[in-house]
Amino acid sequence: MGAMHHAALLSRRTHQDRPALQGDGPVRLTLARLHECCGRARWRFAMLLAARTTGPVFWIAPGWYPGGPHPDGFCHIVDPGRFTFLSPRRAEDLMWTMEEALRAGCVPLVVTDMPGLPGLTQVRRLHLAAETGAAEGSCAPLGLILTPGTGGAPGVESRWHMDPLDHDGPPAWSLSRLRARTEPVKRWRVTDLRPPYDPEAPAAQHYAPWPEGAADPGPPQAQTKAATGHKAGHRA
Repeated sequence: MGAMHHAALLSRRTHQDRPALQGDGPVRLTLARLHECCGRARWRFAMLLAARTTGPVFWIAPGWYPGGPHPDGFCHIVDPGRFTFLSPRRAEDLMWTMEEALRAGCVPLVVTDMPGLPGLTQVRRLHLAAETGAAEGSCAPLGLILTPGTGGAPGVESRWHMDPLDHDGPPAWSLSRLRARTEPVKRWRVTDLRPPYDPEAPAAQHYAPWPEGAADPGPPQAQTKAATGHKAGHRA
């Protein structure tokens, strides 16, 4: 019975007709699947995605991390009151917590800040948990893992990279779609449109294709096979 139930959850539908969350700008993520974001601005990517959802957001991070997102730093993007921060003390509990949250099917967005890369078996379990949640819960949950370095978790539905740009002018970032089942690799320049020196103004971004021939500050093409140790620095 259990095997038949799991087989039914693994839909043979094409990815084009799967329900998806339209994120900020060009970001479109298939629901009931696991996605990945790496880069120094990966927290910002997650917050912009959260702003496109409704309901609670679970943010899971290791209990040994010294700090996490501060409400004052992202309240202009999304309501901090929607967030529940979970801090497992054991490494093996990170994936278990995320898996259970996705399987419950009552939290639209589950984010896990990873100290390293999960294995293929773990990723498959998270995909299955999200599909179970969609089939049996009240929503089709979306899972997002934030990975250090250039990422490279095997088997994820899509992989994105976001980095701040050092330049004169309004805050800006590079956003790259490194992997997607139905979309090509692509890069954008993201510019903050908020009035300067007005931290309470709502977030607003402009997305433009990366200029042809412009200097490329993006991630190296080679994906790391493993990433351990403390997470890389963040700049939201």
